[in-house]
Amino acid sequence: MQKENKVCNITPANRVGSVQEYYFSRKLKEVAEMNAAGKNVINLGVGSPDLPPSERTIETLCEHARQPNEHGYQPYVGIPELRKGFADWYKKWYDVDLDPKTEIQPLIGSKEGILHISLAFLNPGEGVLVPNPGYPTYSSVSKLVEANLISYELKEELGWQPDFDELEKMDLSNVKLMWTNYPNMPTGANATPEIYERLVDFAHRKNIVIVNDNPYSFILNDKPISILSVPKAKDCCIEFNSMSKSHNMPGWRIGMLASNAEFVQWILKVKSNIDSGMFRAMQLAAAKALEADSTWYEGNNVNYRNRRHLAGEIMKTLGCTYDEKQVGMFLWGKIPASCADVEELTEKVLQEARVFITPGFIFGSNGARYIRISLCCKDAKLAEALERIKSIMK
Repeated sequence: MQKENKVCNITPANRVGSVQEYYFSRKLKEVAEMNAAGKNVINLGVGSPDLPPSERTIETLCEHARQPNEHGYQPYVGIPELRKGFADWYKKWYDVDLDPKTEIQPLIGSKEGILHISLAFLNPGEGVLVPNPGYPTYSSVSKLVEANLISYELKEELGWQPDFDELEKMDLSNVKLMWTNYPNMPTGANATPEIYERLVDFAHRKNIVIVNDNPYSFILNDKPISILSVPKAKDCCIEFNSMSKSHNMPGWRIGMLASNAEFVQWILKVKSNIDSGMFRAMQLAAAKALEADSTWYEGNNVNYRNRRHLAGEIMKTLGCTYDEKQVGMFLWGKIPASCADVEELTEKVLQEARVFITPGFIFGSNGARYIRISLCCKDAKLAEALERIKSIMK
């Protein structure tokens, strides 16, 4: 006798309906399908460095991966060598003193830290300030933890910096966290000591925790700075940093956060119940990568400067304008007034030139008239993308 197929009447949690699948997760499936059909799409969408880590980093990884006793579980707080490596790195490049035992928490990529901090600090209904435009994960995680998401405007005429006059007028009585990201993604606006000082002052006066996401400070930027260099910043600020961009290790998923010991302990309570420590060989290799001198960063930036020029030519071909002072591994450009819709432009480029460029609307409504080009692509491919786009814009 044939059994009837039973369909369970199961529905997802309500929070699943509050978010969508990440844009790049969806779009890269489409790009993969186009490539499978032989269309050879050039991907200028994602900021995934295509250059390798340093040779010493790879050698350290391989050396320790061969050791039979280095494959077990690792401490939730990260190994001492990596915590010390991050502390020394912050002192050398940012002139920030951090206690490696209590003020640093290694992360499986800084992206996971967005969830850990949100769970550690935000109760349902409490307010969180999120930049518009900004990294979409700030908003999606805020929704998942059922916080009250409050956008604050970043505008081109203000150099993509927070409008403090507007922030002062807002009712912030229920706001607990504020996400910032300087050097900024997607706009390329740089950090300045003045903006960090204003943010720290704002946080103290409003009793808000500032979380600054700082993975781009070594890319096309002459002077990396940290919000934690501001006096008393550690009292009210948390900073993310990452090996992904500065050390060409995006697939390794190694990042960190730094703050005062109490904040770090609260976050560890959450993190230790969600994931375990990273592979020891990777942590030791990351610590070795952090020992890089200025020639390492300059070597990367030589490549990015060449690519930046080609990306600028693509912008000009598309009729877009951009700020030459941008830093980081993307180029952010404003589409021409003659273009009715940014997605219309990016879809034309994808379908006709077979080049994937990111439409700015995915970062918020203030990105609706902008596009973003990644510099994580070999010069030859960028040059080919330029020629393809020229051919459809005649």
